[in-house]
Amino acid sequence: MKLIKSFKMALNMVLHSKLRSWLTILGIVIGVASVIAILSIGDGMEAEVSSQFDSSGADIITLTPGYTKATDFGPGRHDEPQTSSADADADELTRRDYLAVKSVSDVEAVNTLVSDKVDVYYQGEEGTLSVTGVDESVYAQFETNDLLEGRYLSSADYNVVVIGETLANEFFDRELGINQLLTIEGKSFRVVGILDGGRSSIYMPLDAAYTIFDDKEKDVYDSMQIKIRDEDRLNETEAKLNLKLMNSRHVSDDDLDFTLTTNAASADLRAEMLSTITTFLTAIAGVSLVVGAVGVANTMFTSVLEKTKEIGIMKAIGARNSDILAIFIFNSALIGLVGGIIGAIIGIGLSLLLGLAGMPALVSYSNVFMILGLSVFIGMISGVIPAVGASKLSPVDALRAD
Repeated sequence: MKLIKSFKMALNMVLHSKLRSWLTILGIVIGVASVIAILSIGDGMEAEVSSQFDSSGADIITLTPGYTKATDFGPGRHDEPQTSSADADADELTRRDYLAVKSVSDVEAVNTLVSDKVDVYYQGEEGTLSVTGVDESVYAQFETNDLLEGRYLSSADYNVVVIGETLANEFFDRELGINQLLTIEGKSFRVVGILDGGRSSIYMPLDAAYTIFDDKEKDVYDSMQIKIRDEDRLNETEAKLNLKLMNSRHVSDDDLDFTLTTNAASADLRAEMLSTITTFLTAIAGVSLVVGAVGVANTMFTSVLEKTKEIGIMKAIGARNSDILAIFIFNSALIGLVGGIIGAIIGIGLSLLLGLAGMPALVSYSNVFMILGLSVFIGMISGVIPAVGASKLSPVDALRAD
């Protein structure tokens, strides 16, 4: 019997058992759609992390006081304090650290930062917001958000601020625009720039920030952002900075009291975390594919029982075992194919809807075709045992079957 004839007979079996076939296909559809949607969300989240890494700067190293050690896995960065000085001042970042960092030849610029939450007033309204004091002379080199209006801070600035888009347009009842005044801890600051971003943060010159923070000491910093000259030499520069700071702070590897963090390391940890979560969720969704495979096998066993007498007739008129085997394998493969196609369409549609709803979802058509092929393969595998059983039926026994 030619394969095309076996295929037509398999197609007729599917078409003449519509309800049972569609119920079986439904299991494959749910499994395929779930796997594609979850993979799309995982790919979208990884792409978003990668995008954030690109925008945050691959050439930036962050220096913070106190030593923390990043684990290689976990929800984001696991910072485990390894040492805690009895003297809190010993961990502070000071002007001496700034000068040590600046002396490294691979360093292009250093942005010193202090931050805290303070009370902010605007036209009779009050709110508590995060304010960050930055080195205004280099701030523009480190800011990753574009300007919506106005300008960045510059060297001659003092009582001025740059604010986020959310603060400008949504935080207060009235919009806050360029050249309007904010009262922060009793002092007036003029808005000179609005960032194109959804943040409510406020950035001001470092010296001005010291005047509104009660617990900040001049020339003591909460952190430093270090911009290096060549991002391809990130690891070498980090090693140089580490050695320089160890010498400057008179500490060794055993009693480090500072932490250098690269954006690349943070991005890698986040990407690894997202990949693990995606794999876990995909495995859960894959369970529904396994259930669908069991459904296909069950349907095929039922088909063999129903077609026993017809199998006997076909064998009596010359059909070979391979012909019977091909019919049932085609039958199960068709169920997998139809279920895979419908599931892929639903999975892609679901991913697009999630994207429109604001959830990061990126459809990878290589994943779609891989899952589609997998559904056909699962359908064929599920039908192998019933098909082999059908092909080995004795014509006499099959004809005697009720």
